[in-house]
Amino acid sequence: MPETHPSDDVIENDDEPADGELSRETVERAERLTRLAHDAVDDAEAEAYREERSELLDPHDFRARVREEDTGETLVLHPDEWLEDGVIRTDRIEDTGRAVEVSLSGPGDPDEWESVEEHNREVAARVRDEYGDVHGDNAAAFADFMGNHYARPVESATTGEVEEFCSEYFPRNAWPTEKQRAAVEESLELVFEVADE
Repeated sequence: MPETHPSDDVIENDDEPADGELSRETVERAERLTRLAHDAVDDAEAEAYREERSELLDPHDFRARVREEDTGETLVLHPDEWLEDGVIRTDRIEDTGRAVEVSLSGPGDPDEWESVEEHNREVAARVRDEYGDVHGDNAAAFADFMGNHYARPVESATTGEVEEFCSEYFPRNAWPTEKQRAAVEESLELVFEVADE
């Protein structure tokens, strides 16, 4: 099943989502927390990420579940009112467009590349403005990596993708200075902080 990013039903203005809908920022944060829970080294850490995701979705009366398919896993965000005793009741679903699905397997949708690229560039520019050129250069390299290799927002990166960036892409393609090499881990932390603001 192809990846579904926040559709036109999810309003672009994160500050004013329409009633009964999730903002793009909320969906992206839920996706990142789901990926972190998946990659967590122990059950307690995974549960902490899932609890944070629930706290993110609770004010919107939405719930999250991960659907497993032959083609991989898909994060499904849907209204709480669709559930009864933890089971989705089809007779309670009036508008299927209110649910949001995000593939957790493989790269993102190439058709979303332009909007992803714009978002990642904006995050990198904010890191540069707030923390200087060394972190800004590292953030820009990470933006290139996530956009060109995975067509996904920087904050959706999994632990494995971060490791791939640090061990393979960064030293070979970013031409980093010694200052950049020394700061790269902190730079990535700043990328996630800025993206989640």
